[in-house]
Amino acid sequence: MTTVNEVSGPSRLAQPGEGFSAEEVQLAARNHGLPLEALRYDVTPVGLHYLLTHYDIPETEPGTHTLTIDGRVDHAVVFDLAELRRRPCATQRVTMECAGNGRALLEPRPVSQPWLVEAVGTAEWTGTPLAPLLRDAGLSPEAVDVLFTGADHGVERGVEQDYQRSLPVPEALREDVLLAYEMNGAPLLPQHGSPLRLVVPGWYGMAHVKWLHRIEVLDHAFDGYQNAVAYRVRQHPDDPGVPVTRIEPRALVQPPGFPDFMSRTRAVRPGTVPLTGRAWSGHAPVTVVEVTVDAGLSWEPATLDPAPDGPGAGTEWAWRRWRYDWVAAPGRYTLSARATDASGRTQPVEQPWNRGGFANNLVQRVEVVVLAG
Repeated sequence: MTTVNEVSGPSRLAQPGEGFSAEEVQLAARNHGLPLEALRYDVTPVGLHYLLTHYDIPETEPGTHTLTIDGRVDHAVVFDLAELRRRPCATQRVTMECAGNGRALLEPRPVSQPWLVEAVGTAEWTGTPLAPLLRDAGLSPEAVDVLFTGADHGVERGVEQDYQRSLPVPEALREDVLLAYEMNGAPLLPQHGSPLRLVVPGWYGMAHVKWLHRIEVLDHAFDGYQNAVAYRVRQHPDDPGVPVTRIEPRALVQPPGFPDFMSRTRAVRPGTVPLTGRAWSGHAPVTVVEVTVDAGLSWEPATLDPAPDGPGAGTEWAWRRWRYDWVAAPGRYTLSARATDASGRTQPVEQPWNRGGFANNLVQRVEVVVLAG
């Protein structure tokens, strides 16, 4: 990898009171989150699913695209898309969330893509399972990591690179990890990784490598930029940190009523207001959702819908709907929901800060005005 120090410096934190830079606004314009009213959909329409592109959307052609599997295997193999489509296929309904979701709400603010809480979506991904391909290639007994390389290329903090991420061999051999070529029953769109991407259920979005063209089996832990530098939870610049992997539990409120254009403050009529939203976790199924309408002074249990059914839906990796009836009187309120999963993880009500703004699952706060009749 070539160092290009004049292009981009190290990551930094915004100074107290510092506004968003033109560069951050540019990133926010290129990428987009889920409009929170779209939490109504069990499966997110493709155009509403969150999107993060690190570099440029590369020019790829499904008719000529190939995937190479090599490295520490008995024999290297090359597949075109037609060959992958002829292999056994599976469909998984998977909730995918950006590792930086919530970053823009932190104080001090890490300077990067300025997500609020909308960097999420749930899609039905169709493709061929990865594990049989790796077994067919013949994994070496010395295999440690499986490295995935996308066709997108750029510079990040002074380092020129292809976008690359790895998985430990046991994770890569999970039966639900897919090489996906369809999203919601249609071929992948360019911005979502056409013609081929990795889908790793339960992991944050940085692991789901788009525009995938090479899989290399390594006999050592991958120490490239996106694994060893970018996606790590650190408290200070010299902290080696811990890697970002699975999605922390989160519940979101589908905003009730109707919004103010600029502030997005919600307005509702007095009376019974049905509240609803979605909850998910990459560690274990969500078991409890609680709701507060008084800024966290008290929490009440919500009703959690059964796990979804239907094609591709029998999975623990898709969000679940929750419901709560609020008897609203005129006034101003702050609504939140929090999720707890079967591993015992619960969303925090105080800011869990780190330098990259990763895996921040602080509870959402929704400002609501109940009108006076």
